[in-house]
Amino acid sequence: MTINPKLSVITIVYNNVKDIERTMLSVLDQTYANIEYILIDGNSTDGTKDIIYKYKNRIAQFISEPDKGIYDAMNKGLSLATGDYVLFMNSGDEIYASDTVENVFSSAPSGDIYYGETEMFDENWNSLGQRRHRAPEHFDWHSFKFGMNVSHQAIYIKRSLTQPYDLKYKYSSDIDWILKAAKKSSNIVNTHIYVAKYLVGGISKKKHLASLKERFKILSHYYGFIPNLLNHAFIALNLAQYFVRHRRTND
Repeated sequence: MTINPKLSVITIVYNNVKDIERTMLSVLDQTYANIEYILIDGNSTDGTKDIIYKYKNRIAQFISEPDKGIYDAMNKGLSLATGDYVLFMNSGDEIYASDTVENVFSSAPSGDIYYGETEMFDENWNSLGQRRHRAPEHFDWHSFKFGMNVSHQAIYIKRSLTQPYDLKYKYSSDIDWILKAAKKSSNIVNTHIYVAKYLVGGISKKKHLASLKERFKILSHYYGFIPNLLNHAFIALNLAQYFVRHRRTND
């Protein structure tokens, strides 16, 4: 059992002067002391780097250089990580509260993966409430068959179980990355707390159709084409019911 495990928090950013400080402070202000903070900047030109430099003495690793996309940048961060666990908290998102990391690791000893709930926020940082996909009570590598019900920002993975992101996926490689780790995991802990704040409108939203196609390909690889097709029919039905209920609530 690892006492006081080291957590590598990795933040990827490119030209996001509006949100980067908020994200950084959610990491730097944690009550949990054993955090290694890694920042990977894609050679920003909008003042983002100036904000990062304000906190440079509190950052373990900082790289600013062009990259080949978000997952290439995330791989750079992963290659620098030395923690027992890794958490990606990309620019615009936040660790939920100052004591979140402390509460995650105190929820159970020596988990392979820890996960929790995510609260969504719009671009003006107004709360949109809980994600439509609630985190499952029990999580394993089969849990994504009806949708990605654990946010990337809400999952702490033992670094020894991870591998680099597959760069053949441009928008949904995080799903593949989590599933690979989950397949190797035997002790996955539901913390039963909110662990992340998520800024709606990332790359997968901006390239929504391409992201959906890629996700379908990834899930077909893990679950089989026909089962995945049936699962997506179920997803579509649930989505339609959700919007009908939501519309009635607003009427």
